[in-house]
Amino acid sequence: MLEKFALGCIKFRKLVLAVVLGLTCIFAYFAQSIEVKTVFDDLMPTSHPYIQVHNEYKETFGGTNIITFMIQAEEGDIFQMPVLTKVHELTQGLYKIDAINEFQIYSIAGKKLKEVRASTEGIESFPYMWPDLPESQADIDYLKEAILRSPLVYGPYVSKDLTATLVTVDFFDNLLDYNLAYEQAYDLVERLDDDSVNISLVGNPILYGWVNHYLPETMQLIMIAALIFLVLLFVINRTWRGTLLPMLAGAISAIWALGVAHLCGIHFDPLVVVVAMLITARAVSHSVQMITRFHEEIDKMTEGEDLCSTEAARLTLKDLLRPGLLGIGTDAGCVTVVAISPIPLLQKLVVLAVVWVGTVAVSSIIVTPVLLSWVRKPKSYAHPINLDLHVIRPFLNLCVKIVETRARYVVVLIGLALFIVCGFSAVHLKVGDANPGSPILWPEARYNEDSAAINREFPGADRMFVVFGNETMDQEGLIKNVDTLDSMLRFQRYMEAQEEIGGSLSLADILPSVNQTLREGNFRYVELGETTTNNAELIYMFERAAEPGDLTRFTDVKQTNASVTLFFTDRQGVTIQTAVARIKDFASRMKVEGLNIHLAGGIIGVIAAVNEVILSGQIQSIALALFILVMMCIVVYRSSIAGMFFMVPVVLSNLVTFAFMSWQNIGMNINTVPVAALGIGLGVDYALYICDRIQCEYKAGKSHLEAISISLHCAGRGVLVTALVLTASVCVWLFSSLRFQAEMGMLIGLWLAVSALSALFLMPALAYIFKPRFLFGENA
Repeated sequence: MLEKFALGCIKFRKLVLAVVLGLTCIFAYFAQSIEVKTVFDDLMPTSHPYIQVHNEYKETFGGTNIITFMIQAEEGDIFQMPVLTKVHELTQGLYKIDAINEFQIYSIAGKKLKEVRASTEGIESFPYMWPDLPESQADIDYLKEAILRSPLVYGPYVSKDLTATLVTVDFFDNLLDYNLAYEQAYDLVERLDDDSVNISLVGNPILYGWVNHYLPETMQLIMIAALIFLVLLFVINRTWRGTLLPMLAGAISAIWALGVAHLCGIHFDPLVVVVAMLITARAVSHSVQMITRFHEEIDKMTEGEDLCSTEAARLTLKDLLRPGLLGIGTDAGCVTVVAISPIPLLQKLVVLAVVWVGTVAVSSIIVTPVLLSWVRKPKSYAHPINLDLHVIRPFLNLCVKIVETRARYVVVLIGLALFIVCGFSAVHLKVGDANPGSPILWPEARYNEDSAAINREFPGADRMFVVFGNETMDQEGLIKNVDTLDSMLRFQRYMEAQEEIGGSLSLADILPSVNQTLREGNFRYVELGETTTNNAELIYMFERAAEPGDLTRFTDVKQTNASVTLFFTDRQGVTIQTAVARIKDFASRMKVEGLNIHLAGGIIGVIAAVNEVILSGQIQSIALALFILVMMCIVVYRSSIAGMFFMVPVVLSNLVTFAFMSWQNIGMNINTVPVAALGIGLGVDYALYICDRIQCEYKAGKSHLEAISISLHCAGRGVLVTALVLTASVCVWLFSSLRFQAEMGMLIGLWLAVSALSALFLMPALAYIFKPRFLFGENA
C-alpha cells in the first residue's frame, strides 16, 4: 500500500503539486485576515463552579478587567494641592477611556467614595472631592481628617502612611479592547505623571496590552529565528534544496493552518506563538529527514539523471511514509487530549494545533519528495565548509562506538538515573504561577515593578470575592442576620492571617462605621447591631445616604447574598491554593443555619479555577497522551512491546523538562500545558525514524550492529541536523521581552536536546541489548 501510494504521488506529481499550490493560495488569502489578539474570557473554564459564581456577580462585586492606578506623592503625603489635582484629573480622565463601567470608578475624587455624617436630618454622605477640589488649606485638612476616620477609605484607597492613593475602574467585558484600553490608560498616565507624583498601574487590560505591545518584537524574533535556521541549514547541508525545501514545508504548513483557523473563526493568541513555532519545527524536521534519505538514495544510483531523481524520490517517500505519518499521528493525538480541558482557549488551540500538525503530512511527507523528484543529482556543493566530515560524522561514529562497546550499559544506567532523579524533582513542579507578579513578563518589567509598588503600599492589587448566601441563593434578608454578619467578620480575620492576603472588605466593615456615626462618633459603638432589626436599620441608614448602586458592591438588592473581597499581594499558585483551602476549612466549620460560602470570583477566583482544572487534568492528559502513543505504535508495528519501547524517550524527555521547570521555578499554567502535551509527540519522532530504519536494514539482511550503524549514520544524521538547527533557533527566544516566551524557548530547546540524545544514544543501546522482536523479528 505504501509503495502504491508513493508511486502514485510521483507519477502524478504535477497534479499533486498543482493541487497543493492551489490550496495554498486559497488558504493564504484567508490566513492574512486572521485576528491576532488575547481574549481573557477564553481562559475561563466555564463549567467550573468558581466561574459560574464569578459570572453571576461580576457586574456588581467586580470582574477580572479592573485597572488599578496608584498615585504616589514624590515628597510628603497626598494632601497637597498639586497631588490632589492629579488625582482629580486622572479620575475625570477615566471617563474618556472606551468601555469603562462608569458605576465602577472608585477614587477619593469620584462619586462612589463618600464621607458619612450624622445630623438632625439623619445619616448623610458627601463625596470627598467631587465634583470640585478643596479650595483652601482648611478644606484639605478637613479632607485628611475625614479620610482618616473612614476604615473603608483609609487603608483600602489611601495608604497607611498617606503617601499614596488608589483609583480603580472596571470595564464592560463585551466592549473591552485590551489594546485600546492599554493605550488610553498609558496616555492618561504620561499626561499626568510629573515631578510631583509617580503613577503606577496594573490590571488584566494592561497586562495583555503589554503582550500586544511586544507583538512587533515577537515577529522580529520569528524572522531572526528563521534566518538562523536558514543559515545553519545552508551551512550544514551545503545545497540550496537542503536549505529551502524545509523552509517551504514549514511555510506551507503555517499557511494552511492559519487559513483553516480563520475559516473556523479561531483567532491567534500571541501567547501561543511558541506552540506554533514548535509545530512548524516538526514540519521542518520531517522535511530534513526526507532530504537526507533522498541524498542517500540518489548517491547509490548510476542511471540517467531524470530517472535517478524520480526513483530516489519514490524510494524516499515509500520508506519514510510510515514513520513520518506515525510521528505526525502521535503529535496530533497527543495534543488532542488537551481538548478534555473545559478551558475554551485550550480547546481552540487544539483545533489549530491538530490542523497545523495534520498539514505537515502534506507539506513535508508528500510535497518535499515530489519536489525532490525534479532535482538532479548534485555534482558540486554550494560552499566548501564540510561540517559532515568534521562534526556530524565523528559524532555519529561515537554513537555507533557506544553501541558496539560495553559503554551501552553505561548509557542505559545514565538514562535510568535520570528517570529516578528527574522523577523525584518533577513531583515538586508547581501548578499555577510560581513567582510574584505576572509570569508573562520579566520581574524588572514596568508592569511587575508597578505591581510590586502597589502591593507595598496597599493590601493587594489582585482580588478575590467570595459570596455569603444560602445554598439556593434565594433567602431574602439573610445578610441582615447577626450570625451572618458575625461569620463574615470572623471569616475576614481568619483569612487575613494568611501573609499574602493584605486585607479584606465587606458589608460587615460598613455597618460598624454607620453605627459609630449615629452615636456621634463614639468609638465604643464601632460594632455591628445587636439584633437583625438593628442591622436592617443600619443598612437602611447607609442606603438613604448613598446613591443607587453604592450598596450593591457589598450585597444584592434583597440582601440575599453578600460579598467578602480579599486583596492578594501575588498570584502564585501556592498562595491561591492555600487561600482556597483556608476558605473551605472555614466553611466546613461555620455553624450558621442556611448560610454557605460560595467560591469564588474576581481575577484570583478565575485563576484558582484554571489552576484546579490544570491540576486535575494534567496527569489525566499525560496518561491519555501516552496511551494514544502506545496504541498507535502497537497498531503500526503490531507489537505491544513497541508501544512500551517508544515510551522511553517520551517519558524521559518529559521528566527532564518537568524537573528543569521545578528547578527554575517555572509553574505549570495555562500557557505551558499545550507545550507539555506537544512534548510527548515531540519526544518520540526522532526515535521513530531511527528505529524504523533499523528494522528496514535488518530485514534487508544486515546484522544487528550493521543495521544500527546504518540507521545512525543515515536517519541519525537527520535527527542530529534537525536538533542542532532547531535548538540554535529557539535560543533566540531567550532575548524576548516576554518572560513566558523566553522560558518556553528554553523548554523547547531542552526537549529537542533530550529527545535527540535519547534517540541517538539510549534507543540504539536498548535495541542492541534487548533486541525487541518488532525490530529484529522472531530470530532476534
